[in-house]
Amino acid sequence: MISRRSMLRTGALAAAATVGAPAILHAQTKTLKITTWGGKWGDIMKATVLPAFEKEFKCTVSVDQAFPYPPKLQASPKNDPLYDVLHDNSNNQWLALDNGLVMDRITVKEVPNIADVYPYAVSDKIVGVSIFTSAIGLGYRTDKGLTPPTSWKDLADPKLAGVRGSYIIPVNSLGQCHLMMLGKIYGKGLQDLDAAYKALEQLKPIKLFDFTGGMEKALLSGEVSVAVIHDSGIYRYDGQNQPTDFASPKEGVVALEQVLNVTPGSKVKELAFAYIDYMLRPDVQKMLAEGVWYSPANKKVKLDAKYDAKLLTTEAKVATLIQPDWKWYNARKDDIDARVTKILKG
Repeated sequence: MISRRSMLRTGALAAAATVGAPAILHAQTKTLKITTWGGKWGDIMKATVLPAFEKEFKCTVSVDQAFPYPPKLQASPKNDPLYDVLHDNSNNQWLALDNGLVMDRITVKEVPNIADVYPYAVSDKIVGVSIFTSAIGLGYRTDKGLTPPTSWKDLADPKLAGVRGSYIIPVNSLGQCHLMMLGKIYGKGLQDLDAAYKALEQLKPIKLFDFTGGMEKALLSGEVSVAVIHDSGIYRYDGQNQPTDFASPKEGVVALEQVLNVTPGSKVKELAFAYIDYMLRPDVQKMLAEGVWYSPANKKVKLDAKYDAKLLTTEAKVATLIQPDWKWYNARKDDIDARVTKILKG
């Protein structure tokens, strides 16, 4: 027997379902779960880029800025992943792929703006699509009487003992890129680890940092005079009268890519692809490139003169990029970590 209280409750719910259109619409609003960086990048995203995306696509965007992301993604159910879009560097995207956490390839069918990107953005060294890149080279002080570096070998100059800088290789992909470049410069190629280990030994004493932010501060304070760094870590101080500059070694610069990828179990895949397409739009690319000094992946982007002069905005400049084989490196990472730790502590 149905009590009067139950019947009233049922009737109230039915009435709400009939007249409560706003509640139904709210339930249908899709949420896109993404990762992204903090700092100036995060400020621009939250103030401008994401609100415009939400308005156009009538959705909400949930943002995680607390890296590392792959471990958190791996801990979530594959059929209900923590993220719909993973923004990370190439080394971590390859790790995510190996664990079945992201798609291996995104095509122009899902993301039409891929038709306008430079080849590096969707090369066989990329999992997903790169929306920006930075050039890893050498940053240096201009007030120390140094000859501006032109080669990766210049970091080994005896005069730089104790005032050269790089990264803690087990925790930083720029340090890993530097190690591979040592194999290329002093040996047979990026995968010549024996040559790389020998060259790394010759760089002692060297100051090591865990994050690029620490390296930026070390260069700005004069703690280091020449260091491995990505170009945006120098250029972002443009106009602040800092005695630092960036050098692209003649042997080439290593690509530090900002890669977006979609999780296979995402329940809003179309929205996820739309977000990547949106991030590749020329106007969005221009805003972020000029805001944080990242080189845009879309060939149609026209940057203002001061950015165009320094960033990788032509086929010729892009051709100087070296993309490591992260699948190869990740498979050997544990052994490499043990070896470099022994070398640098010895």
